[in-house]
Amino acid sequence: MYLAEARFALWADFIERTFLDEGFKELIAKGIINGATSNPAIFKNAILTSPAYKEQLATLTHLSPKEKYEALAIFDIQKAADILRPLYDAGDDGYVSIEVDPFLCDDAEATLTEGRRLHKSINRPNVMIKVPATEAGYSAMETLASEGIAVNATLIFSLEQALNCARAFERASHKASVDTVISVFVSRIDRAIDETLRLAGVETGQMGILNAADIYNLVEALSVPKCRVLFASTGVKGSEFRGSYYIDELLASNSVNTAPIATIDAFVEGGDRVLKLPIKDEIIKTHRDKVADAGVDMDAIIDQQISEGLDAFKVAFSEILSELE
Repeated sequence: MYLAEARFALWADFIERTFLDEGFKELIAKGIINGATSNPAIFKNAILTSPAYKEQLATLTHLSPKEKYEALAIFDIQKAADILRPLYDAGDDGYVSIEVDPFLCDDAEATLTEGRRLHKSINRPNVMIKVPATEAGYSAMETLASEGIAVNATLIFSLEQALNCARAFERASHKASVDTVISVFVSRIDRAIDETLRLAGVETGQMGILNAADIYNLVEALSVPKCRVLFASTGVKGSEFRGSYYIDELLASNSVNTAPIATIDAFVEGGDRVLKLPIKDEIIKTHRDKVADAGVDMDAIIDQQISEGLDAFKVAFSEILSELE
């Protein structure tokens, strides 16, 4: 745990085979990270750009593209899980996440089947199955968690999504005791609206944080057993904000922040260690009103981000499969 007294955890939002043998182990040994996350876009960049996968790929020529992808991804997830296992055994997270096929996001039964299959194939207790927060996803994540499978509910932008995930995990907690996280995406909201706000004279780089803080307040108030908010999409693009901005400003007890390696490095080098959440509801509402007055429809922006997030993972997944033909 990065800040043990606050139960604040820092996870690496990055998986790549060479990194797992080198920098990943170093970050763990230094007590900087105690978990990792992946998604189709991360695996796309790793598999299609790193030479570390060529040797294994040469042995997989008889498989379909999706089977090749899963063989590569499962190898990496198992490797990361094994490296993290001492932390898991010590009760200090030690989880690594793998996402189900994003094309199954609207099919509850198929998502459930794939989540079970991936968990069984990886065969490690410290693996979280990532399930997108869609109508079908809520059902699948509840069943997975009720079966004792750790779940990372992902692509969350709205209070409604977070509430549905929390309720699913609450119901599951009556059947099994398992860790779950509700992954709230942050910086994408700011990148979508900040230019409009800048022209209107409204402070930028705030709505993503306040939206995430609003969700954090909701989830914490529900006190779902073994469920935490995870802040995702916390990398900074451009030079307007310091590199560790979205870690610094979302530092909260009983939470996780998963970030790119460069963002983690920036936080370690010069980040703030003062807890920033919770933020009072009236502060969140005041800024939300300013954003609305600037002509930004936050409901529409959130709907757009959910759709674009799912589409981005589908595109990444399709590109991996195409390259593995």
